[in-house]
Amino acid sequence: MPVPFAADSAAEAVSVTGWGRTAPSSAQVLRPGSYEEAVRAVRECGGRGTIARGLGRAYGDAAQNAGGAVLDMTGLDRIHEIDAVNGLVVCDAGVSLHRLMQVLLPLGWFVPVSPGTRYVTVGGAIGADIHGKNHHVSGSFCRHVRAIELLTGDGETRLVTPEDEPDLFWATAGGMGLTGIVLAATVELMPVETSMMTVDTERATDLDDLMARLTAEDHRYRYSVAWIDLLARGAKTGRAVLTRGDHAPLDALPPRLRDEPLAFRPGRLPAAPRFLPDGLLGRRSVGLFNEFWYRKAPREQRGRLQRLSSFFHPLDGLPEWNRIYGRGGFVQYQFVVGHGEEEALRRIVRRIGSRRCPSFLAVLKRFGDADPGWLSFPVPGWTLALDIPAAMPGLAAFLDELDDEVAAAGGRVYLAKDARLRPDVLARMYPRLDAFRDLRTRYDPRGAITSDLARRLGV
Repeated sequence: MPVPFAADSAAEAVSVTGWGRTAPSSAQVLRPGSYEEAVRAVRECGGRGTIARGLGRAYGDAAQNAGGAVLDMTGLDRIHEIDAVNGLVVCDAGVSLHRLMQVLLPLGWFVPVSPGTRYVTVGGAIGADIHGKNHHVSGSFCRHVRAIELLTGDGETRLVTPEDEPDLFWATAGGMGLTGIVLAATVELMPVETSMMTVDTERATDLDDLMARLTAEDHRYRYSVAWIDLLARGAKTGRAVLTRGDHAPLDALPPRLRDEPLAFRPGRLPAAPRFLPDGLLGRRSVGLFNEFWYRKAPREQRGRLQRLSSFFHPLDGLPEWNRIYGRGGFVQYQFVVGHGEEEALRRIVRRIGSRRCPSFLAVLKRFGDADPGWLSFPVPGWTLALDIPAAMPGLAAFLDELDDEVAAAGGRVYLAKDARLRPDVLARMYPRLDAFRDLRTRYDPRGAITSDLARRLGV
């Protein structure tokens, strides 16, 4: 558990892990309650350094620091200013997207980009440069960030903007927290009339059918995502359920919803049990689920009204859902390959199906233009994300093979979900890696800001 910050704190090291629960390490977890305490923590950290941590939704080891300190930034959770005319919010790094939605939706504003969970802090959203179902329209989160208050490893606090310090800003965007500790940010918002979504759903019979539908029609939708059945083989390989939509206008709501069109009331189920048997999500059980999920979806449905929380964050309704994979945890593997590399995507999907990887949380999306962040993940093309139980035999070697195939196709994997990539492959995937290392050294000559991910990958 995090303890209140104290410069001479002798708090015991505790085990820290990512959302996948696969690579725990021990660190002293401190919770600064002010910017001044965060500055002291960085200036006085020991030889193993420190790293910021939000709500722990990075799947791998990005917010871990074995033998050092981890700064739990959720104690910095103030919303400083809301410009409800121009759609701007200034808030601390520890404010979650969930809280922003609670506060901003009644005012007619929504976050510009949301991933599959709203339990992500603003600092984490910047560090991972998160993307959502609207990347083909809106890009990643940091395109909508106007300023960052950043505490760099030299102990200095800087106001960083894309105009005044573009190198530091775009290295921080997607830099996995390694350029410094985000203290606060100014974020541009998106206007909405309601908290409902207008949703179109349809089935795709195979991967080629799915890609054709996405290519032909994605420009008509703000949000687009496909659940894909990675256990399907033969003529059904890559069959999917495609879901696309946009924020519902006020006149699309039935009379019973017009009294409170911006109400935000996400439902929650009881948390997943603390202890679940390993092997619960095996090939047979996931295969049955996938068959049910595909057949349950309508062949074609247009204009259905759906609550915002159900459309964006269905898994948030089940707290601690990551425990359903058992004690061994799971690996989420996400990669992107560019337009023109569709055959590489087909090969990878066929290989996953041939290995019978039991993934029921698998999604395919199209990315739009590349983001300016030096280590930002999205590039124009196709991105596939899948969850796999970590105990699957031969998984490490299999994912190493997929890494090589992705790199050979000019693609990359998402660092916010990684806990096992090899450093030599990272350099092939991220061409600005050397420039990123040089910038880190410039602003953090003693290496005060570091993490398990940074040491593992040599970043």
